[in-house]
Amino acid sequence: MSTLVIGSGFVGRAVAAHLLDSGEKAVVASRTPPPAETGREAPWTALDVTDPAAVRHALDTAGAERIVLVHGPSDVTWCEEHPEETLRGHAGAARVVAEAADGRRIVLISTDNVFDGTVQAPDETTPTRPANAYGRAKLAAERILAEQAAATVLRVSLIYGWEPATAPKWLNYFSSCVHRLRAGERITAPTDQWTTPVLVEDVAAVTAAVLSAPAPALLHLGGPERISRADWARLVARELGLPEDRVTGQSRALGRYASRPENTCLASTLLTVHPATAGVRVRGVHDGTRLLLGRAEAAVH
Repeated sequence: MSTLVIGSGFVGRAVAAHLLDSGEKAVVASRTPPPAETGREAPWTALDVTDPAAVRHALDTAGAERIVLVHGPSDVTWCEEHPEETLRGHAGAARVVAEAADGRRIVLISTDNVFDGTVQAPDETTPTRPANAYGRAKLAAERILAEQAAATVLRVSLIYGWEPATAPKWLNYFSSCVHRLRAGERITAPTDQWTTPVLVEDVAAVTAAVLSAPAPALLHLGGPERISRADWARLVARELGLPEDRVTGQSRALGRYASRPENTCLASTLLTVHPATAGVRVRGVHDGTRLLLGRAEAAVH
């Protein structure tokens, strides 16, 4: 099977790498090429996802029977400042892909920001009510793809993994904390902004499972542990052998997290019981943090 992964960011590259490691074919498509990385990388093709002819050409050239849509701006603060561009980037692209798909299997990677944060851990039955531009744009994309019989919307909580210090720090909270603490910086993080973090490798594994077997039209993927950003930063400090007092807690209303809901968490009634995903292990943030830091330490030596 061949998959066109539309989006060459952190998550798109991880999904493509997982498919390749599983013996499948994958092509990554985006406006700009992904950064060079070590390890196995999927071939890349240039694509303007708002151009219907270009999307059809990319699908045909890749011989793709399946599509993973993980595209558009994802910095919540930037999206709040550019709502119209954010809507075009998510919903506009989803419409183009839906029209070009011609019955192909589609998985849309969506977000916990389709909820306003008043429910501590919403599941697939919880009514949506986005409180920011990013959430509204993603919800619009979800509704477009809901009309496609072969589509699954996979809502994912905060995704993390290892990225180099040169990567955009605001897109990967874990890596940002590691690099800043190692550099001797102090971190100020909200004590009242909660998430259920998911290791990017687990996101890729669930995405591949959903692609490969019949799956629900809507599925939630949240990690098994609920943690505040301040406590997560303190966990990183402890695992690095650094003093926890390098992390200062404050209200999210006082910093750049003001546009994020109080709870960006997800629960699922389906993930562990549906045949497509029941066998996929989703690790908690404590295990994931230790795993990533252990790998980084081993790479140094």
